[in-house]
Amino acid sequence: MLKRLATPITFILIGAVARIIPHVPNFAPIGAMALFGGAYMNKKQAFLLPVLAMILSDFIVGFDSLPMRLTVYGTFLMMVVVGIWLKKNLSLKNVFISSLFASVLFFMTTNFSVWIFGSMYPHNIGGLGESYFFAIPFFRNTLLGDLFYSGAFFGGYELVRSLLRRDSRSKIFNFKF
Repeated sequence: MLKRLATPITFILIGAVARIIPHVPNFAPIGAMALFGGAYMNKKQAFLLPVLAMILSDFIVGFDSLPMRLTVYGTFLMMVVVGIWLKKNLSLKNVFISSLFASVLFFMTTNFSVWIFGSMYPHNIGGLGESYFFAIPFFRNTLLGDLFYSGAFFGGYELVRSLLRRDSRSKIFNFKF
């Protein structure tokens, strides 16, 4: 039982620690972890993985408002669904596209939530535009983080799996474009 839980527990701890230690804002592994979990873990583990990592680290970095937390957690759960799609469509190109999609999804949902539930911006179309405009630097970091960690998780896993099986026909290295 413990052996079966070692990988999910390791990922939860990696995700939580990466949010706690000093880092560039929004350069975090949670989105990539959600994609990876959907692609490689059973559904229960995949859906619990990002939420548990977030909750665990939120106890230290602090909780936002409930609507923001629900938006963030819900967005990561949507990324798991994308990862489940990846399971049957795994290729380098699809991991890259899914990482881009996850970053855009996070940007769109969380900044909409900041606008709709917060008081930083006026509740009109101009305020919504400001919410997205001023979040662009964070989007860059989210995008870079998702791409970096997706490469590390998917590439690292497939490389290790290939080396352990001594099989160079590992799924992700078939470079289907």
